[in-house]
Amino acid sequence: MTLKKPLPANDKQSQLVMAARREQELREQSYRGQALKMYPWVCGRCAREFTHKNLAELTVHHRNHNHDDNPADGSNWELLCLYCHDNEHSRYEETRFSTIKTHKSSAPVATHNPFADLKSLLGSKK
Repeated sequence: MTLKKPLPANDKQSQLVMAARREQELREQSYRGQALKMYPWVCGRCAREFTHKNLAELTVHHRNHNHDDNPADGSNWELLCLYCHDNEHSRYEETRFSTIKTHKSSAPVATHNPFADLKSLLGSKK
C-alpha cells in the first residue's frame, strides 16, 4: 500500500486556479459564453439588467427554437431572464399545440347590464 504525499499548499492552489481557468475557457467556448461576450447583459424582453452576482438568471434563447442552430454571429440567440424565457417557451408551445378554434363562437352573448337603471335609483333617494 502506497501513501500519497499531501500536496503543498502552493501546488493545491495552483491546481485549483488552473482547473478554474480550464472550466472558464470551456464555458466561453459554449454558445452561452459566446452570447454573454457578444450581447449586453440585459433581458431582451423586460430590459432587466444583470451583473456577475445574478448572471445565472440570464439565459440564452434560440429564436427559432432549434438548439442545434448556433451560428457564430449569434443571429439565432437572444438573452432573456428566466421568467421571460419561460414565458416565451410557454407561448411557443401554446401556438404549436393549440386546440383553440379561431372562428367565432356561437355561444350566446350576455345582454344584461347591471348598471342600466343606476341613475334613476340614485336619483330617487333625494
